[in-house]
Amino acid sequence: MDRGRALGRRLTRQDFLLLSAGAGAGLVLAGCGGGPQSNPAVQQGQSAGSGKAYNGPKVDLAFWNGFTGGDGPVMRQMVEEFSAQEKNINVTMNTVEWPSYYQKVPAAVSSGEGPDVGIMHIDTVPTNAARQVIIPLDDVANALKLKEGDFFPIVWKAGIYNGKRYGIPLDVHPFGFFYNKDVMEKGGLDPNKPPQTKDEFMGALEQLKGKGIEGFWVPTIPPGGTWIFEALLWQYGGELYNEDVTEATWNSDAGVDALTWLVDIIKQGYSPKNVGEEAELIAFQNNKNAFYWSGIWNINPLKDAGVNYGAVPLPQIGSEKATWANSHNFVIPNKRGQDPNKIAAAKVFINWVTSNSAEWAEAGQVPARDSARESAAFQALELQNKIAQQLPYVHFPPPVPGIGDVQIQALDPAVNEALLLKKEPKAALDEAASQANQLLKENRQKYQA
Repeated sequence: MDRGRALGRRLTRQDFLLLSAGAGAGLVLAGCGGGPQSNPAVQQGQSAGSGKAYNGPKVDLAFWNGFTGGDGPVMRQMVEEFSAQEKNINVTMNTVEWPSYYQKVPAAVSSGEGPDVGIMHIDTVPTNAARQVIIPLDDVANALKLKEGDFFPIVWKAGIYNGKRYGIPLDVHPFGFFYNKDVMEKGGLDPNKPPQTKDEFMGALEQLKGKGIEGFWVPTIPPGGTWIFEALLWQYGGELYNEDVTEATWNSDAGVDALTWLVDIIKQGYSPKNVGEEAELIAFQNNKNAFYWSGIWNINPLKDAGVNYGAVPLPQIGSEKATWANSHNFVIPNKRGQDPNKIAAAKVFINWVTSNSAEWAEAGQVPARDSARESAAFQALELQNKIAQQLPYVHFPPPVPGIGDVQIQALDPAVNEALLLKKEPKAALDEAASQANQLLKENRQKYQA
C-alpha cells in the first residue's frame, strides 16, 4: 500500500474500476440465490427479537467491512466492547479492502458463507438491493423504533430503495476544507482565518501565488477531482441527474461553470498541472500545499503525519452551500441458510453500534444518529464538529442501481480530461452526459428498475 493511500484511505482509480467490475460479476451470482421471500430463515428472523436485547442461544456473528485504515482499530475496539458485554453474542470482525469487499460479499452470500452483518456505502446499497444480495431492514428499523426524526433526514432517506429500507445509517462522511496553517503563514495569510467565500478563496490563492506558492493542488486522477466537481456543481445550483434519473444533467450551465472554475485554477497557476495520484495530499503533508479539499476521514491521518492544520466547511464558490458526502450503512446479507437467531442478534449489534457512534466518530466520521451527534463525546471532537456543520447541505448520489458505474465510465473520464486540459469543460461534459444517458438506459434494463 502506498503512502498516500495509507494516510488518506481514498479509493484510487484502480480501486473504483475493480469495485465496479466486481459488483457486476458478483451480484449476478447473488441474484441467482433467490430473493428474501424464498429464504425461510430470513423470514423467521425478521420477526425475531426486538433489537433491544437478545435472549436466544449463543451465536457467533461474522461482521465484514472495509475498515482497513485508521478507522479499523476504532471499530474493532467497539466490536470487542460489545462482545464483552453480550454473553450470548460474539462478533468476529473481518476487514477487506473495499474493492475486494464488494467483489467477495455477493459471491459469498450466494454460497451461504458470507457475513451475517456488513457495512456498505450508501451509493452501493441500491445495486446490492436490486441483486438481492441484502435484505430489507424495515422490520429492523421498526423493532428498534428508529425513525427519520432520530437521524439527519437526508441520510435516513438515502437507505431506501423501491420503497423499502435496506440500510441502517452509521455515519456521514462529507468533504471538508483542510488548511495548512504553516503554509498560510508563509504566504502572509492569517492561519486562523481560512477563506470561506469565493472572493476570499481567490484572494488567498493570489496572495500565495505572489509568494511562489501553488496554494490549491487540483487532483486530476479520479475520484478526487470528480468529487470536487460534484460539490461545485451543487454549489452552482446544478444536479447530476434529472428527477427520475433517466438523464445526466451535469452538462448544464451550472456544471460547465463549476468545471470551468476548477480548470481555471490550474490555468491561472494556482495549482500545478497534471497532479498525480494522491500528490495533493503528499504536498499538503510536506507543507507545499495550503488548501486541501477532501473527506473528513483524513482528520486522524493528517494528525498522525504531524501536519499543523485546521478543518472547516468547504468555501462557498457558487450561489449555494453544498458539499459531496457518502455514508456507511449497516446491511444484513440475504445469506442462504441464515440462522434467524443471528438476524435477531444482528439487530442488537446494529442498535448498539449506532447508539454509541460518538465513539466511532473518533475515526473521522460524523454519527448519523442525532443522539450520538448531540452527545458530549462528539461535541468534544472539534474538527469533526466543524465539518459536521455541513450536514444541512450534504449531497449523495441518487439511490439508483448501477449509479457508480455511470460515474466511473462517463463522468470520471470527462472531469479527468478537462482537468488535464485535453478538452474544454463543456465539450467534455456534453460527451459524458450522452454516454451516461445510454448507461442509465442499460442499467434500467439490467436491474429491471
